[in-house]
Amino acid sequence: MIDEAVPEARGVSDRTPADRTGSRTVAVWDLPLRLWHWALAASILAAWFTPTVYDSLHRIIGYTVLGLLAFRLVWGVWGSRYSRFRMVGIRLRAAPGYLWNLRRGITGRYIGLNPAGTLMLVALLLSIAVSAVTGAMSVTVTFFGVWWIEDTHAVASDVVIMLVVLHVLGVVLMGLLQRENLIRAMITGRKRIRHHS
Repeated sequence: MIDEAVPEARGVSDRTPADRTGSRTVAVWDLPLRLWHWALAASILAAWFTPTVYDSLHRIIGYTVLGLLAFRLVWGVWGSRYSRFRMVGIRLRAAPGYLWNLRRGITGRYIGLNPAGTLMLVALLLSIAVSAVTGAMSVTVTFFGVWWIEDTHAVASDVVIMLVVLHVLGVVLMGLLQRENLIRAMITGRKRIRHHS
């Protein structure tokens, strides 16, 4: 089942009432989710530039990331429609076929995250969680100086940065393929949909 086939009328508002063949926008990402997204992006960027130079700030950022991850887990269960994790399993199963079809420029239209975006969400959340948890562990008395904790933290942090770069490239690519400004959509919370009548 493709979540929200594009010609969805509920919650859709016309940009111009007379424009029947143009595009409309629909509210997708609520304010708490958008604030979470940009706070996490800023935290990851800050965390990348602060280790060993500003250790105390790096720790504060790490604890902030842990708090943001906890919020996302809660919001994934009780948040608004497109914030919930209810479609994650279905989208992950669809991801290989979706990525295969992307080679031919077939993107499909999803109001929420497409299967590739869902795969990226899961990969990022897991790698960020490993990085943040091992970082927090490495400053405790029990795990301070334990090589595998420090190595896991370093590797997970590198993976996070690589995934962030892939995420940004993916957003730009999908925006070009679908002629939609997805960065603006994550700022305003609204996505454009096309309808034919």
